[in-house]
Amino acid sequence: MPKVVSFHALIAQEMEALDRLIRQRLGSDVALVQAVADYIIAGGGKRLRPALVLLASGACGYFGPHRLDIAAVVEFIHTATLLHDDVVDESELRRGRKTANTQFGNAASVLVGDFLYSRAFQMMLVAQDMRVMEVLATATNTIAEGEVLQLMNIRNAGISEGEYLNVIRRKTAKLFEAAAQLGAVLAKSSAEVEQGLARYGAHLGTAFQLVDDVLDYSGDSESIGKNLGDDLSEGKATLPLIFILHNGSVEQKAVVRAAIENGERGDLLQVKAALLAGGALKYAYDAAYGEAMMARESIACLPNSSFKDSLLELSDFAVERNH
Repeated sequence: MPKVVSFHALIAQEMEALDRLIRQRLGSDVALVQAVADYIIAGGGKRLRPALVLLASGACGYFGPHRLDIAAVVEFIHTATLLHDDVVDESELRRGRKTANTQFGNAASVLVGDFLYSRAFQMMLVAQDMRVMEVLATATNTIAEGEVLQLMNIRNAGISEGEYLNVIRRKTAKLFEAAAQLGAVLAKSSAEVEQGLARYGAHLGTAFQLVDDVLDYSGDSESIGKNLGDDLSEGKATLPLIFILHNGSVEQKAVVRAAIENGERGDLLQVKAALLAGGALKYAYDAAYGEAMMARESIACLPNSSFKDSLLELSDFAVERNH
């Protein structure tokens, strides 16, 4: 398995500086905002999206100070979406610890999520670049649309694969796309490079989400940092389930359809058995692998560098991780 630490090593100093910047800009004289912010920071995480800004910037030859500000903006937008998602999904665990809404309540989580969004928009002004603001504003709006689309499809056993992929490309992959694209925007790269990095990010983000879909039924709670079957209990028809609904036996389809429509984690063992027997987990994993390969192809236009190597390695990590 590729070592996540190796592509972090290339930008280790920048990631440490980013961490300091995040702590500084999360500061607030409102006690509850500060408490939730401190709790979020302590929760850690791989910070892949801001790392992607730094790697893409390096691959395009940009090492100016704005890359840290924009990386922090991307992380704030991501964290805000997580705070809101956990409230909507009534999640209790994230990264192996209590979610902020479980610890502080739904109202605090929603409002601190709003604080993070507004702080992100304050910070993106630092670059004084309309193109940067356009990419980030578009991404934020698209993510919100994706979240609403997902909500509309809760307990919908009739969702198609295409409709589901549309949801995750908006809700999850869009911020990966923006993060990679922003590296080229900051570097004033050519349209070909900017579009290539945007495609890379979109495919990478889709691959990450599809592997998460697989791990929700094949991982373990400790390694993935959340309760197994959360998607099922929330009534989300992810790709493995959709595959069975269209390709499984009559019995497999019935089990999966009932589980989605009822949103019961108690059906998890039956559902897992149907997914394994019907080849659904392999199908979803193969789809993730295909997305990772398309991500690699999308940056063929970049000149050779250790940063490009790290971007390629990140596409491998997306599909070969176990959490």
